[in-house]
Amino acid sequence: MTRKVLLVDDDLAVREALGQTLELANLDAITAGSFIEAKDHISPDFDGVIVSDIRMPGRDGFHLLGYTHDLDAELPVILLTGEGDIPMAVSAMGKGAFDFLEKPCAPKDLVTVIERALHTRTLVLENRQLKAQLETGDPAARMLFGSSDKVEGMRARVRNVARTSAEVLVTGAPGTGISKVAEVVHLCSPLSKGPFGKQSSAMDVDRFEKAVGDAIGGSLFLDEITAMPMDTQFALMNLMEQDGHPRLIFGSTADLGKAVEQGLLHADLFYRLDAMQVRIPSLAERPEDIPILFRQYVSQAAEHAGLRPPEVTSDLVANLMARDWPGNARALMSIAMRFALGLLDSEEEAVGGLGLVDQMAQVERSLLQEALRRAGGRASVAAETLKLPRKTFYDKLSKHGLKPEEFR
Repeated sequence: MTRKVLLVDDDLAVREALGQTLELANLDAITAGSFIEAKDHISPDFDGVIVSDIRMPGRDGFHLLGYTHDLDAELPVILLTGEGDIPMAVSAMGKGAFDFLEKPCAPKDLVTVIERALHTRTLVLENRQLKAQLETGDPAARMLFGSSDKVEGMRARVRNVARTSAEVLVTGAPGTGISKVAEVVHLCSPLSKGPFGKQSSAMDVDRFEKAVGDAIGGSLFLDEITAMPMDTQFALMNLMEQDGHPRLIFGSTADLGKAVEQGLLHADLFYRLDAMQVRIPSLAERPEDIPILFRQYVSQAAEHAGLRPPEVTSDLVANLMARDWPGNARALMSIAMRFALGLLDSEEEAVGGLGLVDQMAQVERSLLQEALRRAGGRASVAAETLKLPRKTFYDKLSKHGLKPEEFR
């Protein structure tokens, strides 16, 4: 969830005091003394909210509100009013202000309103991203959800391998959606208008040959290649030396190197498949994608049931992100379906019964770990990725008992 707040007030003392209040609430404050200073930060993709005084010399808070909503009508603007300005503030609410507070306002009241506005902004930006993905003609963008670097890399890999005619191996932990990614490879390929066959690899030669024949002109997905009998593996390798067969896509959750050692997979087949691989990252590797995936699954489940999607609260999102998700996307989808149908009990919604502070601590720890993993244990690179000052980054590592050298 975004934590950015653009704070606009011409009074330096008030601006500094409010900025300190925001920082104590773990909010990223950007301060400006006038509309002219503030406007360069305001754009349709600004991932935060605005808090502005109404009365300022020159262009006041009303002008800022109008300017903001001309750029993005869904960017929350919270107005701060002085004594006697409340009728003006009420009028501003009618013009689209998110809320108003009378100065001096209690820090708790200010932070509460900002948190509500930030939640609203997060939902708006996530919905826009999902809509953009759904409207694009690219199946990788339409069907593989998420905005993390891991998912962006997977989408790029899918597009690259789809353009070739070579066999493709899709791997990942259980529940990551191997068959779905295999289908996206097919849909991104020149054979997308042909059939897409899906079969378990555990079949004899006759069934294998029939499956191949049914998929001619398209793609054939063979799930869990390590379950294929050795006779069928020989028939498969013989087929791969010929022309005219369907595009072959394989899937596996197993360690294929160990499968070769155990005699479950022919070494020649392993080396051939290993050359063109798409690996699906687990949810533990990309916790920042959990809110996007969950809301998408909730929306889909509600649509199928003919129901209005329930509100996904920030508390629930934090709870979801605090989990390890060994069942990956499949488990998240199951929770989303029950949530959409109103079938989650209180214990499931609590997801472990942790308080919000503990949940957010777990989320922060997982993000720090992932940044260190991506950076190969280089703390300076990880800090830059998370846009944290180096001292703040090391303080957080110390709080969570993390050591960069453990990730090298």
